[in-house]
Amino acid sequence: MNKINSPLKEHWLKNIILFLSSQTISLFGSSLVQYAMMWYVTLRTGSGLMMTVYIICGFIPTFLLSPVAGVWADRFNRKNIIMLSDGLVATATLILAIFFLAGFDSIWLLFLMAAIRAFGTGIQTPAVGAVLPQIVPKDQLTKVNGTNGSIQAVIMFVSPIVSAALLTMASIEVIFFIDVVTAAIAISTMLAFVKIAVHEKALKKQTTSYFNDFKEGLRYVNNHDFLKIFFLYFAVFFVLMAPAAFLTPLQVTRTFGDDVWRLTAVEIAFSVGMMAGGGIIASWGGFQNKMKTMAFSAVLMGLCTFALGAIVFNFWVYLAFMALFGVAMPILNTPTTVLLQEKVEEDYLGRVFGVMGMISTSMMPIGMLIFGPIADVIRIEWLLLGTGAIMLILALFMGRNKVLIEAGKPAKVENG
Repeated sequence: MNKINSPLKEHWLKNIILFLSSQTISLFGSSLVQYAMMWYVTLRTGSGLMMTVYIICGFIPTFLLSPVAGVWADRFNRKNIIMLSDGLVATATLILAIFFLAGFDSIWLLFLMAAIRAFGTGIQTPAVGAVLPQIVPKDQLTKVNGTNGSIQAVIMFVSPIVSAALLTMASIEVIFFIDVVTAAIAISTMLAFVKIAVHEKALKKQTTSYFNDFKEGLRYVNNHDFLKIFFLYFAVFFVLMAPAAFLTPLQVTRTFGDDVWRLTAVEIAFSVGMMAGGGIIASWGGFQNKMKTMAFSAVLMGLCTFALGAIVFNFWVYLAFMALFGVAMPILNTPTTVLLQEKVEEDYLGRVFGVMGMISTSMMPIGMLIFGPIADVIRIEWLLLGTGAIMLILALFMGRNKVLIEAGKPAKVENG
């Protein structure tokens, strides 16, 4: 179905533009609220412990729900799941806004809201990953996923600025209502204009339990050497990424000074890099073998991590490597997503993305449990040098693994 005629091509293109537009509108509103809540907790409490609780509330539900959400994405209409998760978060946000307007502005309500939002994300992520191959031709998946990555990077860049500006001009309740409105627009767009057929498994009568469905998904991964090796590499890689992802702000403060503009500059450099990386992978498409693209970007990330530990004599050079790290992220993430979308059978896509979600949400926090306490004993630079070197070795092994290289070969294009 990759060689498609012009009218059909126009149809899928219009459909994916509407789908990504609805997701972008929803994500922008969600990001505004996410930053507003984080800063509200920071300014109201000034407590590192309270921030830690807030962050934990924001990732544990996603991790716990990913396997179940993967089963749902395979059992039920994926379009409905995406709309329902948006609706759940919007309803919770509306209730929170009403509570705050009534004077009930307790911090624990924001913790509860962070957990509900993470719950919604956990439901939606496997469904979005599984639905794209249904509405995009295989030969366009890299371009679409790369474009989506760029859009998300732009939102990451813009939303904290807009959220901060809104908080200086209006109350946090106004931002809550903006999120409700953006969610309503996204759901309406999906409902009225986006056409997504119900996949085959969702049309059948379900005869197995949720637990058995999840076990089948794990069995599917276990029976495919490519998926087993692939997930093992990525689990280790995500653990090693933790110092670069979480400890660099602390490193900047300790090494270059605690000026707020420096921390802001690091975030901007990374976000701009991600935008550029998304654009590069969308237009370039990567090497013919997707695994070689992933290995190349993993080498780049290893080199950047090593450099962030070594280049502590000049802040501007440090920023350049942070931006390059940002460029490498979509060049790794996009072919990863596309490879799963191409290689995994449609009936198992949700569950496989559920497993991927568990890995991506748990491994970096596990990395922080390992490296966080060590960062108070030894210099962060040494941690970055060490993890960067291991990432490089891991990337080289990944690029030479025969099973992965075979799986990374271009998908066969069917005529029709």
